[in-house]
Amino acid sequence: MYPINDREYLAICSKIANLLSISLSSAKKKVEIQIAKKGSKTIEEKRQVAKDLLKLSEKDNGKKLSSSKILDKLMSTLENEDNFMTED
Repeated sequence: MYPINDREYLAICSKIANLLSISLSSAKKKVEIQIAKKGSKTIEEKRQVAKDLLKLSEKDNGKKLSSSKILDKLMSTLENEDNFMTED
C-alpha cells in the first residue's frame, strides 16, 4: 500500500500517535492495517477508518490503557523489593 498524503488523514493519525504514545509511522501503520481489513478505497473511507480508530483510542485512553501508562505500571516496584534481583 502506498502512503496517503492527505492533511486531514495525517492529522488524525498524529492524534492517535499522541494518545497511544507511539510514533506517527506506527499510528499510520495501525490505521493502514484497518483500512486493508475493511477494503476502503476512497480517501473519505480511509479518513473514516482513521476517525473510528481515534475514537477507540480516546475511549481506551479514558480507561488509562495507553502503552506508556501500562509500562509505567509494570516498571514500578514494591516497597520491600526495591533491591531484589532475580538470577537466570
